[in-house]
Amino acid sequence: MTDDLALVTQAAELAGQIALRHFGRAPRAWDKGQGQGPVSDVDLEIDAALRDLLLGARPDYGWLSEETPDTPDRLNHARIFILDPLDGTRAYLDGQDGFCHPVCVVENGQPVAAAIHVPRLGHTYSAARGQGAFRNGQPIRVGETVAGASALAARSQFDATHWPGGVPDLTRHFRPALAWRMALVAEGAFDAMLTFKPAWHWDIAAGALLVAEAGGAVSDEMGAPLAFNTLDPRATGVIAANPALHAALLARRKSALTDAPAPRDV
Repeated sequence: MTDDLALVTQAAELAGQIALRHFGRAPRAWDKGQGQGPVSDVDLEIDAALRDLLLGARPDYGWLSEETPDTPDRLNHARIFILDPLDGTRAYLDGQDGFCHPVCVVENGQPVAAAIHVPRLGHTYSAARGQGAFRNGQPIRVGETVAGASALAARSQFDATHWPGGVPDLTRHFRPALAWRMALVAEGAFDAMLTFKPAWHWDIAAGALLVAEAGGAVSDEMGAPLAFNTLDPRATGVIAANPALHAALLARRKSALTDAPAPRDV
């Protein structure tokens, strides 16, 4: 895992170097269609560079990337790279700083080594299973706030239809890249990350390991553990937070379905 962590960190930082080389230079971009958002020549250049680096070093690993056509062959590999060459392409094309590069190794469905690089901020988050989580080499830890907590989420995630137990009293904030949101929870800058939309594995695998290694709890929208490299590479939403807040949020999500009383502290 130590060797894999060094490799995915190298890959994430290489992705950042390529992105910065083209930043602000109006690269060619187009919409993928079907609600998938934009993609650019930079996304594809990073994807090719990381594929050469990572599979060149680990030719027996599988591959799942947002910008590479998916094939069922990856399901035959015990270990697989899961990555988004450029998470937050829209923000990148708009000249914003909130894009990042998440790269992860998953073994038998669980993340074991991960890095998320945020090049415009100079931050590299990293984690290996059982070894803790770090930002630029310094240990990070999830926060402890429950009452009055802050959450990273799109505005739509606070619609009452998502909360049968009542919308929690959270201060809502937003950052454009899903992987970066999870890294910010891991370092305690925000208390929770919520999405009730299907979440692609390449956006959440690295962040899931970071949050867990930083002492947090991560699940799908109804509390089930996340599993990666499945046939459909999506989770049915994500809740990431410190354990107490995670439990309180799940209780509010499920209270009307289980007849359990909703907690009063979130």
